Amino acid sequence: MPVLRQVPRSEITDDVIKAYFQRLFGDKDPIKEPGTATGTPGDWWSVFALCPDIFRHAVDGFALYRSPSRRIDPVLRELGQTRAGWNKGSQFVFSQHCKSLRGLGVSEDKIAAVAHWAVADCYDDQERAVLAYADCLTQANGRTPIEVFDKLRTFWDDQQIFEFTYITTLYDMHAVITRALRMEFDDRDEPIVEVAAPEGFVAADFLSAPRPAKT
Repeated sequence: MPVLRQVPRSEITDDVIKAYFQRLFGDKDPIKEPGTATGTPGDWWSVFALCPDIFRHAVDGFALYRSPSRRIDPVLRELGQTRAGWNKGSQFVFSQHCKSLRGLGVSEDKIAAVAHWAVADCYDDQERAVLAYADCLTQANGRTPIEVFDKLRTFWDDQQIFEFTYITTLYDMHAVITRALRMEFDDRDEPIVEVAAPEGFVAADFLSAPRPAKT
């Protein structure tokens, strides 16, 4: 369950949210009957409904990156979004954009290799360049060697580089929000926990030299 309250359908008055709920859930209340066509619970939508203006801003962002005004190849765009999901540890963002890559006809080999692209030989030079830049944006917090831009400029102009930058960091944000609020596929227990020591283990500095026995 998300950490924040989900807004039930009966409380929604905003026309934009109503329209999205109808499109995604039909006549169902997604809190009582969760589930979307892609297999997600759908609680991203019911949590974002807490703030109708933020909901509208978010869905406007979805429309923006799919706009016919965009000049970057949608496959390259989706590689950046998928890699952002992987780098931020968001199973939701990563999973959803793997599906988007598949919908664009990207091979299963390339989809599987997003996680280890640097040692994969299935990508062309352009794909490797955008994956490298996606890592700069989402792993290195924007720190980007100028050589990365030099490579991007062999096939993109400045407007296209800016489009990719904005969209990739937008999905970095979505990945962080979804993980923080434990929405959708990111409603998971923390995987990094202490592994219990064997019974009888004495908590001490177990790497230090053993103390001599008392006589």
